[in-house]
Amino acid sequence: MKIELRAAPARRAMAVGVLYGFGGVAIYTALSEASGLVWALALLCLGGAGLGAGEALRRATRLGLQLDEAGLSDSAGTLLAPWQDIVAIERGSFSLRPSNGFTLRLAKPGARAWRPGLWWRLGHRLGVGGVTSANETKAMAQAIEIRLADRVAPLP
Repeated sequence: MKIELRAAPARRAMAVGVLYGFGGVAIYTALSEASGLVWALALLCLGGAGLGAGEALRRATRLGLQLDEAGLSDSAGTLLAPWQDIVAIERGSFSLRPSNGFTLRLAKPGARAWRPGLWWRLGHRLGVGGVTSANETKAMAQAIEIRLADRVAPLP
């Protein structure tokens, strides 16, 4: 069993475009408006942050995620959640999760990490989703649910 999850091209382009556009407009406003020095510096910083976030999103979404016999890893080979550490999956309407995604509860806390638009990890939680395809993300979540259910009550 190997399931791959990649960023949806249209969602990726839209998200990167919005962040780049925001950064560009903030920098343009800082340089063209006759406002005070403090506001100009604040807008320049805000614009730089927007451009930086757009670039971070663009780089992060070049990678994908893979679910295989070892667990959940990214396409660069970094193991994010081995099967033995996955305790539960949350994908309800009111759960803390990325857009079109799910959250894994882990037995051991991992180091804080974030790949914008793809996944984040904070303590015992690993969120997957953002600019990923809803159908592919749902298929991966269902595969994880089945594997966790087999762990609790294996079929004869």
